[in-house]
Amino acid sequence: MAIWYPNGLLLTILVSFLLRVASNDEGFDVRQHLSTATSYGAAKSVNLGVHGSAGIPNGCSAIHLNLVARHGTRSPTKKRIKELDQLAVRLDDLLREAKLEADKGKLSLQKIPAWLSGWQSPWKGRKKGGELVIKGEEELHDIGIRTREMFPELFSDEYHPDIYPIRATQVPRASASAVAFGIALFSGKGSLGPGMHRAFSVISESRASDIWLRFHDTCETYKEFRKSQEPAVEKLKEPILDEIAVALVKRFQLNFTRQDIATLWFLCKQEASLLDIIDQACGLFTASEVSLLEWTDDLEVFLLKGYGKSINYHMGVPLLDDVTQSMEQAILAKEEKHKPGTYEKARLRFAHAETVIPFTCLLGLFLEGSEFEKMQRDEPLPLPPKPPQDRNWKGSIIAPFSGNNMLVLYHCPSNDSSVTVSSGGYKSKYFVRVLHNESPVTMSGCGNTDFCPFELFKEKIVNPHLKHDFSSICSAKLESPKPQSFVRKLLNFFGNPFSLQSESNPSTLTDK
Repeated sequence: MAIWYPNGLLLTILVSFLLRVASNDEGFDVRQHLSTATSYGAAKSVNLGVHGSAGIPNGCSAIHLNLVARHGTRSPTKKRIKELDQLAVRLDDLLREAKLEADKGKLSLQKIPAWLSGWQSPWKGRKKGGELVIKGEEELHDIGIRTREMFPELFSDEYHPDIYPIRATQVPRASASAVAFGIALFSGKGSLGPGMHRAFSVISESRASDIWLRFHDTCETYKEFRKSQEPAVEKLKEPILDEIAVALVKRFQLNFTRQDIATLWFLCKQEASLLDIIDQACGLFTASEVSLLEWTDDLEVFLLKGYGKSINYHMGVPLLDDVTQSMEQAILAKEEKHKPGTYEKARLRFAHAETVIPFTCLLGLFLEGSEFEKMQRDEPLPLPPKPPQDRNWKGSIIAPFSGNNMLVLYHCPSNDSSVTVSSGGYKSKYFVRVLHNESPVTMSGCGNTDFCPFELFKEKIVNPHLKHDFSSICSAKLESPKPQSFVRKLLNFFGNPFSLQSESNPSTLTDK
């Protein structure tokens, strides 16, 4: 028996069905899958790779905090703005070609999304870019509020730059992030304006000599390595981009190229992260295609900034050393019973993904199984597994906009046996806890706990890295393989991670 539906209801059912087909995965939110272009709110709502915590033992209190944070959500850079302007011209050309073919009766224009017609970049006409946007300001401001609420005992003192030193790189979006965070942290503690704000200082090193927060810019060995390997990493992405290009040509009847897919994916990330627009560029891709594109970005982050090569994180040793020294000074102040207001309580740093990612690697976070031991022996690690396999290494979690690591030093009174924890042969009253994006995360070097005796933290996590010296690391000459042979070696060592259904482009990973 036929079932009759009112026209309105039938239309609703049809639209709902089409939306489910287009998303290819009910509940999939593209905003959580934008690798390092993911906004902080979207990343924090997932908390992938961050493990549960047993909590802080009774009687223990925070005595010092180290923060290493990435700047907040920013606008596209000047170079990328130009690329999006060129995309508008390219889309016009594609639509013109499609209309010519439609006039010949060779295809239908009905499959082409309406938004493509006359599309212009939201940043058209902009001559400058890369600045912190309002959304980014709000991210850091909110983190500042929550940090003060989480650790009231640390931020109860009168502001002084020696008690709460704030450092940022010379790049404006980093110092602006520091200001947004500081406004929240010290609100109500001054006399400026209705919010009773307090003026505070933000110190920056010269770009040419900042080995603590811009080591990626001052390490010549790394710069050489990255420049030599960027073409190889782009080569690794090509099979996925080609596969998706073929799918989109079939789906929308437009002659998209590999480069078109790369630029549309960039546009998707900007629209979704900055503007919360997910039904235009992002709507061109299925959920599985987004996952693959996200994975290619994560591969790039892994190989050029993360565990893919030890130089990526060894150059961050001055930062790790600085963090450790600040904790030792806090312990000394506690042991010598320094008066409040005479010693440092928090060291706050604002930088970039190129800072946060290597520092995260130095801590040994987001590894699989026995990879921590391999990493400390400078052995190569396997590439992050391809979707739909799960992986710990996700740029959207490791270093989204405003992504951060907080290392909190706790004191647990030794006269109370219930809170003096024995671990790894140590009976300690000082412990380190790592919060990644404000949530506790386990440390492989500390027996997969998030509350680690300071001595064990130093022995297992810090000291193995301190045998590397920045000047010797960054003045060394690397034997860098040619880009194509580098790709071949990767594929031979790890096995081909792509295993595409189609091999229509067999030459994309062949040495030339």
